[in-house]
Amino acid sequence: MHILFLTDNFPPEVNAPAGRTFEHCREWVRAGHRVTVITCFPNFPDGKVFKGYRNRLCKTETMAGIRVIRVWSYIAANKGFLKRTLDYASFMFSAIAASFLVNKPDLVIGTSPQFFTACAAYIAGRTRHIPFVFELRDLWPESIKAVGAMRQSILIGMLEKLELFLYRKASRIICVTRSFKENLIKRGIDGGKIGVITNGADMSRFRPGPKDHELERKYGLEGKFVAGYVGTHGMAHGLETILQAAGQIKNFDDSDAFRFILLGNGAKKQDLIELARTMSLDNLIFIDSVPKDQVVRYWSLLDASIIHLKKTELFTSVIPSKLFECMATGIPILHGVAGESAEIVRKENIGLVFEPENADQLCRRLIELRSNEALYDSLRANCIEAAKNYDRSDLASRMLAILEELHDSTKLSGVEMKQRALAPEIKS
Repeated sequence: MHILFLTDNFPPEVNAPAGRTFEHCREWVRAGHRVTVITCFPNFPDGKVFKGYRNRLCKTETMAGIRVIRVWSYIAANKGFLKRTLDYASFMFSAIAASFLVNKPDLVIGTSPQFFTACAAYIAGRTRHIPFVFELRDLWPESIKAVGAMRQSILIGMLEKLELFLYRKASRIICVTRSFKENLIKRGIDGGKIGVITNGADMSRFRPGPKDHELERKYGLEGKFVAGYVGTHGMAHGLETILQAAGQIKNFDDSDAFRFILLGNGAKKQDLIELARTMSLDNLIFIDSVPKDQVVRYWSLLDASIIHLKKTELFTSVIPSKLFECMATGIPILHGVAGESAEIVRKENIGLVFEPENADQLCRRLIELRSNEALYDSLRANCIEAAKNYDRSDLASRMLAILEELHDSTKLSGVEMKQRALAPEIKS
């Protein structure tokens, strides 16, 4: 089977969509299938093309057996609605054009968060007469409203109609959470064509290990209890809560024992740096994004991982992908996201839950985690055990089974149509 995958994020970018797509495609190639990815030139989240690349019309390369076609797009930083929309739309048109360069794909996948990529996949599927699969990673444009980037308007209404159109036209929809599936069913989408493949962790990369002593010395973390956030610093993440907790913890005994790390880039990072400076937070360290092959070294610095999103109803249906990387590396979690992901934390007993945007609760959970050694060791052991249920290679195999079933049913339908077309000739 030849799988065509459209995504605007792909390595060397290191965000969650890039990692999931690469790891799934790599496993499908290992299983004996051909995979072609159409993507843009790496620039997320700063809107600057990565070293070794330049934004040109088209370039083809191979990564882990995956054919990667990179196309031109209007490049913008991950902030500002208008510029990001131009970014998304330009990639859509370039991806549609590039899809005609791909020889005989059997199906096409388009992945969100935004669905201009899914639009490209739908058009590519329609023009090539192959099934279109929608991988749903975010309920966009609902998430735009949730973070306050836009209010309900005629434009949002039009985008919501386009969203439902794509759901209806997709041969299969792959959601990353059960809540997304339930949302679609309530909105009239056939539940029979919706599958759920959660995010997970690449167990070959993420595993428990000792702290990286070189990095410990570099950042002055020896002997400190380190709590950190690793990921995009965006509007949805509400990282001001972590800064508030870093300020509040100074009021507790033995406060110098704690250090906070925020690793990554994003639309809100500069604002956060300015806020930390205003608050005189000498116990908090900002670190820029690091290459994919270095991420595990930085995870090793953490005694606790903070996962946080803004307090809004939409995010109760979200499962942050870093949750699974925390499990795989054996790092207990301080979880500030309500809903389905909090249920996983409680069910697997891998961390402590706090109310989103509640810095006081975060402080108290952090102190509890450091002071209760038995609790800490238990959570760490549970993380390592629970990670086995979210092995990326197993999840990739489950998604592949859905794609193979679709491919087989499409071939069968095609044979039946040919037989029906030939039937009059046979009778005559």
